[in-house]
This record gives sequence, structure tokens and C-alpha cells, in this order.
Amino acid sequence: MSITRSIRSPLFALVLLAMSAAAYAQISVSVSFAPPELPVYEQPLLPGEGYIWTPGYWAYAGDDDGYYWVPGTWVMAPEPGLLWTPAYWGWGGNGYVFYNGYWGQQVGFYGGVIYGYGYYGDGYQGGRWQNGQFYYNRSVNNVNVTNIHNVYNTTIVNSTTINRVSYNGGNGGISARPTPQQEAVAHEKHIPPVAAQTQHEQAARTNPEQRASVNHGTPAVAATPKPGAFSDSAVAHAKPTGAPYNAPVRAAVQPPANLPAARPENNAARSDRPAANNKPEPNKPEPNRPPTAQPEVNRAPAAQPNTRPEPNRNEPTQRPLSPPQSQPSQPERAAPQPEARPAAQQQQRPQPAPNKPAEKKPQEEKPKQNEKPQ
Repeated sequence: MSITRSIRSPLFALVLLAMSAAAYAQISVSVSFAPPELPVYEQPLLPGEGYIWTPGYWAYAGDDDGYYWVPGTWVMAPEPGLLWTPAYWGWGGNGYVFYNGYWGQQVGFYGGVIYGYGYYGDGYQGGRWQNGQFYYNRSVNNVNVTNIHNVYNTTIVNSTTINRVSYNGGNGGISARPTPQQEAVAHEKHIPPVAAQTQHEQAARTNPEQRASVNHGTPAVAATPKPGAFSDSAVAHAKPTGAPYNAPVRAAVQPPANLPAARPENNAARSDRPAANNKPEPNKPEPNRPPTAQPEVNRAPAAQPNTRPEPNRNEPTQRPLSPPQSQPSQPERAAPQPEARPAAQQQQRPQPAPNKPAEKKPQEEKPKQNEKPQ
């Protein structure tokens, strides 16, 4: 039992290592549209021995910021003998999946993307390790031979068509597929990007000028001599080539969703305007009607002084005083109301007074007619 356990433990460790390597190679980032084309730039001068070139690539920050360019840079290898496999984008069936770069004994599959400067879609022709020291191929690297002596010169014949496509598969992507050897390399032991590379990527992410939506595929900083050296005098700027990149019009889908929300507001304003025009019309007669009723009430007391009989003057003065003091009963209050009403009626009747005497004359003639039959 102890023997079998001792055998299973290293096997289990190897399985975990292979799973971790495969899991690390693919990052859980999927984008529905492809990244921009690779920018064109000059490689900065090699800063010193032991540095290996890591090409730039497009990373994705999210729906708000979109793609941003991580400049290519020279990075010190974490260990002698390690080579860099660049990151790349590949079509995953429902979107473009990002595969991060890594350090390993051999260069693995990076989508067949032609990054240049030794990375021509398959392997690396920019240098090699020899006796624990890295030798640079002068034909593809910017090396000062006065300071760097471990160099060689081998012309690279690239049989593939050079293009600037930055992704594998999908619509318009590179059709390269990993070889059996490259698939085996993917399951070997890998080392993730060093801290300097991670900080370099974060610096590019927080720089708005590196976003494709701002630089339109031509980043201000395309390559740096060392990781994070965005303000160094040796920074390489991208060269404008072809038509500028325009991010997919995904934001234009939102304004139409907002337009209907704005239209009801305009319609509501229009519906309010006729309502505002209709409201003053009913309100205007209403303030005019009460004042018409008020002068009629005021005219009644004005007519009373015109027909001021002495008995009438005493009666209104005594009646308002008597009910509040001693007579709480309602019948006496009801009595003055009919008396006031005829008084008001008499005041209104004197206006048609000239017609009343005409009515009295026929009343006087009627008894004469009655006397005749007698």
C-alpha cells in the first residue's frame, strides 16, 4: 500500500501541474468581436544581456474600455534556458478567447500570429541559449554589437505572407493549427509572466492613450526598452498604416434605447401645452363669475337705503341684536328670512314698476262690466 501511494503521489502532482499549465494558458476572457490589427513599430535597442524580446499584443479591459495595446518590451528571462511564448487571441466558437503568454523550455503555439522580430507564427528565430548565455540574431533584433558580443547573424526566410492579423480562427483570422509538438509543449511546465510583465500590462491598461477606441489602432507607445518605461526617450511610437481602427458600434445600440425614453418626454411636453391652454379658459370665467354674484349682493343693501322706511330701519336693527342675546330658537330666525326675501323682491320689483299700473287698470274695468249685467 505504501508503494502504491508513493507512486500515485508524483503522478497526481504531474496531473496537477499539467492541469495548471493548461488552465493558465487560457484566460476566462471572451469577446464577441476580434481585436484590431497589429501596429507597425520599430524595436527599441537591446538594453543588456539576458533580455529577451516579448512582442506587444492587444488585451481587453472590459466593455467600457475595450481593447488596449500592451507595448512590446525587453524582459529579463526569469531563468537561463527559458523562452517566451507570446499571448494571442483565438476563436472559441462563441467569441474570441485570450491565451496568455508564458515562459518555458520551448516556444509553444501562439496562434500563428506574425509578431515580427523573431516571432513569425511558428517558434522563435530571434536567438538561442548556448552554454547558459543567450545569443541574439542580429538579422531580426536591434542590437548594439559594441556592447553585446554574444550575437550571430542568420537570415530568416519567411515563406508565409506577412500580415498584421492579431487573432487565430473566426472571421478573417489566421488558419494555423498547433502541431503535435506544440500541443506537447502546451502540457509542459510553464512559468507565468514575471512581476515586471504584470506591472507593465497594468500600466498599459490604466493609460487611456493605449486604448484602441482612443488611438484607433495606432498607440502612442507601441514598444518600450524595458517593462513600464512608458516615458523613456527610447519609446517606439506606432506608425500610421491604412485606415484607422474604429471599435464596433456597440455604444450606438444604447442611444436608440434612450431615444424612445426621450420621445415620450417630448410628447408629454406637447400634451401639457394644450392642457395648459385649456385650463386657463375654464379658470378665467370662474374668477369672473363670483365677482358678478358679489355685486348683486352688494347692490341689495344699496337698494335698501333708497327705500328706507322708518319701521324697516328699526326692524333690522332690533332683529340682529335679539337673536344672539336671548332667542336661540330657530323659528324666530326663520321669520325674518321670509321678511327679508319679500323686501329683496320688492326692491327688484320696482324696476318693472311702470308695467304694474297697466295691470291695475284692467282690474278697475272688470267691476264695471260686472255691474252692467246686474
